[in-house]
Amino acid sequence: MSTREYDLIVIGAGPVGENVADRAVRGGLTAAIVESELVGGECSYWACMPSKALLRAPAALRAARDVAGAAEAVNGGVDVAAVLARRDRMVHDYQDTSQVEWLQGAGIDLVRGHGRLSAEREVTVEAADGSTTVLRARHAVAVCTGSAALLPDIPGLRDAAPWTSREATGVTDVPSSLVVLGGGVVGVEMATAFTAFGTDVTVIARSSLLSGLEGFAGEAVQKSLTSAGATVRTGVGVTGVERSDGGVTVSLDDGSSVRAEEILVATGRVPRTEDVGLDVIGQKAGAWIEVDDTLRVPGSDWLYAVGDVNHRALLTHQGKYQARIAGDVIARRAASTDVDTSPWGPLAATADHAAVPQVVFTEPEVAAVGHTEASARAAGIDVKIVDYDLSWVAGASTHSDRYEGMSRAVIDAERGVLVGATFVGPDVAELLHAATIAIVGEVPLHRLWHAVPAYPTVSEVWLRWLESAGL
Repeated sequence: MSTREYDLIVIGAGPVGENVADRAVRGGLTAAIVESELVGGECSYWACMPSKALLRAPAALRAARDVAGAAEAVNGGVDVAAVLARRDRMVHDYQDTSQVEWLQGAGIDLVRGHGRLSAEREVTVEAADGSTTVLRARHAVAVCTGSAALLPDIPGLRDAAPWTSREATGVTDVPSSLVVLGGGVVGVEMATAFTAFGTDVTVIARSSLLSGLEGFAGEAVQKSLTSAGATVRTGVGVTGVERSDGGVTVSLDDGSSVRAEEILVATGRVPRTEDVGLDVIGQKAGAWIEVDDTLRVPGSDWLYAVGDVNHRALLTHQGKYQARIAGDVIARRAASTDVDTSPWGPLAATADHAAVPQVVFTEPEVAAVGHTEASARAAGIDVKIVDYDLSWVAGASTHSDRYEGMSRAVIDAERGVLVGATFVGPDVAELLHAATIAIVGEVPLHRLWHAVPAYPTVSEVWLRWLESAGL
């Protein structure tokens, strides 16, 4: 057994852990990062990057078919083999050499193995060969182990060898048929991809699709999936799953059943904290870790939990945002510097509460930030809703011959500021950051009136929103 000492120890070398360590090192600290799998984490190899690689070719094909002059040049459907080869390039063939080189260049030490809290400011790492290394932190430990797919307690499900997002994004042999359990982001994105690959897809969801977003978003995605040949069944639950030589049979609570070659479970996430030593801090193994806005665990002056594990916003970009704040906070506290008086204001992850942007890369795309109408009303905000059909904007007609889209602005009428925005339509992801800036900056509508959108672009929806709001 060997022992090493650093200012900061980070458990988990995904994008969150990397950013915590990087910011702390930039602040003058030493740092080691512990990883039992690939450096780069879930997003790089099994989530964000490979899933978007799978979805891009179908989206590009749709875009070409929607414009006369390009449509005539399109022959055939998606080349699945080429899509999977591009996915493999995106994930560097599941090799993390370049990520390890980045850590080295950033001055961060890598310790391979499974890390567990073993005492205050101490992490014990067990390597694949059984050897152990004890890492001691002078100042802080950050748990950045992320989340894993939730497998619900459905009879027969675990024995049926279901896919999770990892198997779906890493697919090598595309199945002829696929049942998707869950109507959230992972479920509808993978349903979109596999339908484009020619798979017979059935989506099963207890409620509507994308139920946490505006209702028209899920309705548009369901219409698109159905038009593409998928079957969408909402308002039904699963009572059992059985695998046989011919595939899986999924029994539903309405007495019907669905049979497919494979089944993908996309019903939520659980924290990867089952075996990280939470008992050291008096918490239950497998639990989400509560933190304050500096990402520090209450009651501790040394432990931080950043990214999915704290359950604030299970999105890579929000985790990286938290990580930048946590790394800066750890460095400033190590130097006995007040975190409430930085040049940029207090160091706190305030965006987690009211301005979380999200994009769903389906057909059509869905982009949203801040409140929905329902959540704004539940928060007691004096709500004014402005809906506008994106196809009415001049830029939509130049973008596509068959443009369909919808948008909603959620306005705090008392303060005269935007508090939520949702866009549904082709390539609307690129509209989102302007809305995020307006919400975070609390820019008054009368000032937004002077932010003139270029013509002809789909961004002209901002002008139409403001006109509809009475400006």
